[in-house]
Amino acid sequence: MRQEVLGVERRRRWSVERKLEILSEVGMDGATVSDVARRHDITRQHVVAPE
Repeated sequence: MRQEVLGVERRRRWSVERKLEILSEVGMDGATVSDVARRHDITRQHVVAPE
């Protein structure tokens, strides 16, 4: 049986500064967490404060 991988698995890494920039967009002009996540092609769960 042959399997084909569709798409490319990706693991992105952002600096703390970039994470804070993305997080700071929440609430600007009424943007929700979902809006910001869609804009950056990530899930809502990824829009969290950096550790």
